[in-house]
Amino acid sequence: MRAFGVLRQAGLVLVAAVAFTTAVYAQAGSSPLTIMGGAWNGTGTITLSDGNRERIRCRSNYQPDGSGSTMRLSLSCASDSYKFDLLGNVQYSNGQISGDWNEASRNAAGRISGTARGGQIEARVEGQTFAAFININTRSDKQNVSIRAPGSNMQEVAISMSRR
Repeated sequence: MRAFGVLRQAGLVLVAAVAFTTAVYAQAGSSPLTIMGGAWNGTGTITLSDGNRERIRCRSNYQPDGSGSTMRLSLSCASDSYKFDLLGNVQYSNGQISGDWNEASRNAAGRISGTARGGQIEARVEGQTFAAFININTRSDKQNVSIRAPGSNMQEVAISMSRR
């Protein structure tokens, strides 16, 4: 996420984080994608490499298929200095998650992979010019998302989401 600046970095990492928040909360015998479908929103902060912090607001919508094995997602986030809209697809199988995303206005795309165990997810986000680590904890209708992107202009993101 270096080539297109801080905006692109924050957008790409956030879409990955929110995409995989949907795969975190599971009940015995049910797909996390089916259980987490619907609309979410939340706020948080983004910390840049120069130490600046900004408040960020996000809205997302998740549309799982009937079996819960795949899901389409959309994410819109904005701070005082930027806005982005992202689309993605997520797959879930036997505790493993994977997917892809894109942000058309910046011609950016990438992959994500990881594991889902109960209400906890650990994932790695990769694009052509960045990598990030995501930890997500979900309890009931609340989610806490933590993203670390060492070596990039966007160092950390913390978001609290609630189902709408």
